[in-house]
Amino acid sequence: MSICLHGVAIGGGIAIGRAHLVRQSMEDVAHYGLDPADVPAEVERFEEAIRTTRKQLEQLRSSIPENAPAELGAFLSLHVMLLSDISISGDPIDIIETQRCNAEWALKLQAELLTEQFDAIEEDYLRERKHDVLQVVERIFKNLAGHDTELGIAEDLFDDTILIAHDLSPADMVYFKDSRIAAFVTDVGGATSHTAILGRSLDLPSVIALHHGRTLIREDEWVIVDGQQGVLIINPEELVLAEYRQRQRAWLAARRKLSSIRKVSAETRDGAQIELLANIELPEHVDMARESGAAGIGLFRSEFMFLGRDTLPSEDEQYEAYRRVAEAMKGAPVTVRTMDLGADKSPRWLSHGVADNPALGLTGIRLCLAEPLMFRAQLRALLRASLHGRIRIMFPMLNALPELKQALAQLAYAKEELRDEGIAFADRIEIGAMIEIPSAALVVGSFLKQVDFVSIGTNDLIQYTLAVDRNDDAVSHLYDPVHPAVLKLIAHTIKTTHRAGKTVAVCGEMAGDARMTRLLLGMGLRRFSMDPVHVLPIKQVVRNTHLDDVVPVVGRMLRTEDPDKIADLLDQLNAEPAL
Repeated sequence: MSICLHGVAIGGGIAIGRAHLVRQSMEDVAHYGLDPADVPAEVERFEEAIRTTRKQLEQLRSSIPENAPAELGAFLSLHVMLLSDISISGDPIDIIETQRCNAEWALKLQAELLTEQFDAIEEDYLRERKHDVLQVVERIFKNLAGHDTELGIAEDLFDDTILIAHDLSPADMVYFKDSRIAAFVTDVGGATSHTAILGRSLDLPSVIALHHGRTLIREDEWVIVDGQQGVLIINPEELVLAEYRQRQRAWLAARRKLSSIRKVSAETRDGAQIELLANIELPEHVDMARESGAAGIGLFRSEFMFLGRDTLPSEDEQYEAYRRVAEAMKGAPVTVRTMDLGADKSPRWLSHGVADNPALGLTGIRLCLAEPLMFRAQLRALLRASLHGRIRIMFPMLNALPELKQALAQLAYAKEELRDEGIAFADRIEIGAMIEIPSAALVVGSFLKQVDFVSIGTNDLIQYTLAVDRNDDAVSHLYDPVHPAVLKLIAHTIKTTHRAGKTVAVCGEMAGDARMTRLLLGMGLRRFSMDPVHVLPIKQVVRNTHLDDVVPVVGRMLRTEDPDKIADLLDQLNAEPAL
């Protein structure tokens, strides 16, 4: 019987092949009590498992294949670092000692607690770090139980083998990088999990978050992985198989065509030059940006360097990270958003506590201004790094002009400090403002008198405009990028910025959504910033677009407040020429 499962699409391709099942994740853990005299030995057994796990991960990190994605080493380093986190290496010991139980049971209890804590986080990227923690926990558990920690993929696999797993860690990826794997699917994970990031960088069709795929598939069974639609088909019927073979041929042809435009300019059919930039979270992601053919870094989310650690990164540590990215981009622009912390991105070392409504509390530039020494250390690091490339500084979550003026005053103070210390920095550094609150969009004209550019963060702009949490299943259907109010705010920001003779970009998810490309072009946008994986598909849409065809349609979209008419016009916008 044919079965169709739906998950999260990660790799944009299609694979047809035979399933190879990777062993289940954590086995059922038995619980047994300990005599008080046996507790110290059990603690030592747990600590030995930690030491063994660390040694394994460090050995894997030192043996990464040369052709592996650059992110692999960074993710393995993260897993090594997680082993030092007290919640993984220390709290289970407390459970062993207080409950006098076996180490496996203590580790399971702690894993369940951590899972609950991560599931309560609203921000996608941070919530997906749960899987990194659980992957490390699983490796510790296997060492406790004396089980093989590696995947054990057979060497005699066929070229069409599709890997089926409950989860895959960065350490697992080392073992199948050079294996003959056509695709992979997992039961868990999310769009911003490290499994997803590595899947995209490996350029393999992949679907994650299938929930029960691992239990429904038999070894060597025929399966179809549709990484475009996020679909897994088990034991497909002949008609379905024939249809997907045709789709696979079309996908392979389209991929060859995309690869051919990597080095060509992003130019519309009528000659308008469009700048396609990349978003990154960590310095290690800069290689993905370069390989995508991006013209620069449009959004470096610097706050991710502050998360997942017990202490604030020093000025020198930050400087080295920014210098590394600036040098790697070889003169191309690198736009660094100052730390957008607070709300659900609160590191352990931050002492401000949790507000009743954190999304409307001390976050973004408000937190920066409330912690001037921390803020100024980042500004000093950015200024120092400006000698090594085209660093641009951008302030997040601005609400009104006074906040911007205070941020600029802190920047001026940081410059004065460096001059007094005889530390050099670039004479001219471009300054920008994030437009992600409706109030900021409405008064963007006042910002433009103070800054060189603005960037529209559509993710937050949509949420704040519509009062919709897109991560809340109960209301996520109301999260609408083409709501007439959202479109009017974006169009107003673009038009006002152009009138002021300044530049504007969109760096939210709309920039990487091919269905929104012509809409944004018709509004006058000429600078897009997106996940590196989207650069080539968006470039293809740009090169197939004539502005004379889209501007009138977009004009009609902006003049109507009827959602159905807007949807019809969006379909018309994307109909011809075929994307």
